[in-house]
Amino acid sequence: MQNKLFLYNTVTRKKEKFTPINPPHVGLYVCGPTAYGEAHLGHARPAITFDLLFRYLKHLGYNVRYVRNITDVGHLEQDADEGEDKVGKKARLEQLEPMEVVQKYINSYHRNMRQLNALEPSIEPLASGHIIDQHEFVSKIIENGFAYIENGSVYFDLKKYNGKYNYGELSGRVLEDLLSYTRELEGHEEKKNPYDFALWKKAKPEHIMKWPSKWSTGFPGWHLECSVMSTKYLGEEFDIHGGGMDLLFPHHECEIAQSKAALGKESVKYWMHNNLITLNGKKMGKSLGNAISLDEFFAGKHKLLEKAYTPMTIRFFMLQAHYRSPLDFTNKTLQASEKGLERLFSGIHTLDKIQPSSSSTLDIKSLEKRCYDALNDDLDTPSLISYLFDGIRMINSIQIEQESINKEDLETLKKLYQTFVGDILGLQAEEISMGKDKLSDELIDMILNIRMEAKQNKDFGTADRIRNALNNLGIEIKDTKNGFDWKIISKDKLKPEDLPQA
Repeated sequence: MQNKLFLYNTVTRKKEKFTPINPPHVGLYVCGPTAYGEAHLGHARPAITFDLLFRYLKHLGYNVRYVRNITDVGHLEQDADEGEDKVGKKARLEQLEPMEVVQKYINSYHRNMRQLNALEPSIEPLASGHIIDQHEFVSKIIENGFAYIENGSVYFDLKKYNGKYNYGELSGRVLEDLLSYTRELEGHEEKKNPYDFALWKKAKPEHIMKWPSKWSTGFPGWHLECSVMSTKYLGEEFDIHGGGMDLLFPHHECEIAQSKAALGKESVKYWMHNNLITLNGKKMGKSLGNAISLDEFFAGKHKLLEKAYTPMTIRFFMLQAHYRSPLDFTNKTLQASEKGLERLFSGIHTLDKIQPSSSSTLDIKSLEKRCYDALNDDLDTPSLISYLFDGIRMINSIQIEQESINKEDLETLKKLYQTFVGDILGLQAEEISMGKDKLSDELIDMILNIRMEAKQNKDFGTADRIRNALNNLGIEIKDTKNGFDWKIISKDKLKPEDLPQA
């Protein structure tokens, strides 16, 4: 398939045609979680965004190596160079070994990712497993003159770097901006300039997670880890680096500086960032009482949730917005997405009931082209989903005999929905999403077959009473040339014990 994919590059601030460095191979690196707490919506959005990209690149025929790291050391409080390690603090509070904490939350994260149907990355490196690699990277930066040693810690010399390169190309920040960012943070006494950042920190006696080095017993800087792991597994130059907008500065900006200082060149060709998430219009945080984990969303166990929402509802809701757009979660919008997802799979389910005609009155190829055009335009999933719903209206028209479709086009349409809904968007039909359970499905089908028999026997009074009773329970019935179809339009009304007796 000819590649017409365009992606928005955060560095150039424009959409660029995607041209891999070494086709058909593609290197994709995405910043994963820091493993000290349960996964939440902020973890889900980049996971879904770059799972979509991973799936689509593979669909286009590329051989993708997808690397998503786990941070298990070096990420300090306030994302700064001082303070307690987030994993270490959790270990102290829960009286566990740090790696116990890490393993606990990695397991939980993986379970949530499976629930969201996010594919596993090709490689998932841990920062603690690459300490020697980080030592070597720091040594290169020192040898090239862009870092200095002070009391056993190694700091990146940002002023010297900026004399040769352009710090701030990703975020647009300049050194003067960094003064205000760093002024209120502690631990600047050792640094030449307050905006310099740590590549290696000498550990205080009480610090739990530390390793020997030629500079001191200490631990790596948070930014350093991703520069090391991305280039180790994808090469000194690779195609795409992704992550959340919250990591753009200082994390990704510092990655660029480190890689240039060590390697003499930019490692990343395309930088991609998903936008942030709010809840009921507010930033999420524990202090605000609205930090809802994915498990709480799936179980409906939080005071701000009116009900449980399935993983596919969460995934569909995120895909309904463009990945570069901000996204606000509310009960109202989630419930609207739940109904939309139900309608989508109801239409797909209808495809299996359609009997083909000898000719077609619909242009399936045009629908397919629009779907590809949407994805090729910087993964425009809102447009893609709207086109898929156009197709659902076509399916419903075929079912009620307003339009016709031949066997070949019917198979093409089935494949189209499998490709875009299942393979690329990663959406799966769930019993709860369909608004049916197995018992209700079989019972309603049985009752509607009785209604069909009543109609054939010209007992229209019984047929009408069954239809009216089911309508009152929130079940919409459509008579078709092949018999009938039905869907639940008000799930809350349906209880097995309330099913009418015919």
